[in-house]
Amino acid sequence: MLNGRMSANHKQNNKTLHQNIYILCFANSSDLARLMQNSESVLKSIEKILEFIIEVEKLKDVHRKTRPVGLDRYENSAEHSWHVCLSALMLKDYSNETIDIDRIIKMLLIHDLGEIDAGDTIIYASETKELKDKEEAGIKRVLYLLPEETALEYLSLWQELEKGETADSRYAKAIDRVPPLLHNLNGGGHSWKENNVSKEKVLNLNSRIAKGSEPLWELLEDKLNKEVEAGILK
Repeated sequence: MLNGRMSANHKQNNKTLHQNIYILCFANSSDLARLMQNSESVLKSIEKILEFIIEVEKLKDVHRKTRPVGLDRYENSAEHSWHVCLSALMLKDYSNETIDIDRIIKMLLIHDLGEIDAGDTIIYASETKELKDKEEAGIKRVLYLLPEETALEYLSLWQELEKGETADSRYAKAIDRVPPLLHNLNGGGHSWKENNVSKEKVLNLNSRIAKGSEPLWELLEDKLNKEVEAGILK
């Protein structure tokens, strides 16, 4: 019985092989040329993506201004991208609006790639045109390593996030503020103190969280006010 099955499989494999040989032998030259071009295009696209994957490793060496909870070192931007994506996923049910979490995760995964060239600047000092322009130039350089269609797709997502005018971008921008706040709330306000950030700046800038999730901001605002009362945030 086993030999019969093996014989049948062998015959089927031979049949498939003969069919492939026939196609290669009798297909016209234009078909073969198109097949070869498609194969070359696929390989070039994969090569571009691999170059991109190598380049974005550099984000692991861009250091931010807050320390992960319980650690004595500063967070890097690659860690932040992972952390904020996971935060967005877990908090999605508390968005003010209907959102597409897949699009949001894409936004957040690439949102800081421009820092490979521009570096990280604390949010309370980064809302300047000069820094925004530098970051935009950086993210374009990195994304343009990808195949053109893919690069334009992700650049469009980044631009949507920067504008903050859609439900997805409002939620993404809100969640982007959560990990740094939690670092400070659970780390003695270290970044606020080291960078002389006032309570007014912290409360005013982070109030944007309410645009994405009102209940989330209600809870965080209460925690921030307690830090003010305790003299940690001044």
